[in-house]
Amino acid sequence: MDFQEAWESALKETEIVRRRISSLHTFDDTHVPYVFLSPSLINDGDTVVRKGEVVVQKPALILPPNIPRFEGFDFRHEEGVDQGAVVNFLLVRGITLPSLKYNNKTYSLDVYEGGVSSAVAHFANQLEREEDVTCGLITGREDVWQFSLLIFICAQVARNSDVDLRRLMDDYRRRQQLN
Repeated sequence: MDFQEAWESALKETEIVRRRISSLHTFDDTHVPYVFLSPSLINDGDTVVRKGEVVVQKPALILPPNIPRFEGFDFRHEEGVDQGAVVNFLLVRGITLPSLKYNNKTYSLDVYEGGVSSAVAHFANQLEREEDVTCGLITGREDVWQFSLLIFICAQVARNSDVDLRRLMDDYRRRQQLN
């Protein structure tokens, strides 16, 4: 599957079931835990459960050129796919991300015995019981999980941009009053 097919598949198949409720940090790095669920490609009727977190570097008003850094997303190097190719692919499609570092750390890769809808109900219930306001719940295809995760992170960053700008301006005004 080439980049274009993988991207279109991720756009079509990715569902953000539960967004991170708490906003991203404006003045510090943010750890964004996630649970990514996808139908198993090996065991029909089972669900692959990928748990991890993406560390989103703190935003800044003065940014270098729009060249974000992606680490831990496991884009396949043997197929000529590297970070630069991913950034170029997104830029050509009009998708720009703040020039931050996005570092994915996958903590576990398990199998849930049951379909995706059953797994969604199970993990949504678990997150609610734990009152976890930081973890996102996403579904998509296992073979394009990297793009699905980027879609999730982009949604979080976009949702947070108004809050970040307001916080940065408030901080600037507060510092001006102290001087």
